[in-house]
Amino acid sequence: MREFVLAAARHHAPSHLLAALAPVVLVLIIFDVYCLTDLARAESVRHLPKWVWALIIVFVSEPGGGLLYLFVGRERGRRSRVPG
Repeated sequence: MREFVLAAARHHAPSHLLAALAPVVLVLIIFDVYCLTDLARAESVRHLPKWVWALIIVFVSEPGGGLLYLFVGRERGRRSRVPG
């Protein structure tokens, strides 16, 4: 998705196209931030070290990296560490 937006910007895509993609890009960025925050707060993760999961979340195609982390790397059944 990021590659599409960057390619569209390079080729002077119509402004209405970029305006239509802006909410999608914003949601994907928020999703990445959520996954990275969850990863940072996790006491442990499965299969790979945390730093590898961070790289996967950021560099694997959107939203694939975050979904991989949530379904494969995240510890199942753990409780939130948010107080209250």
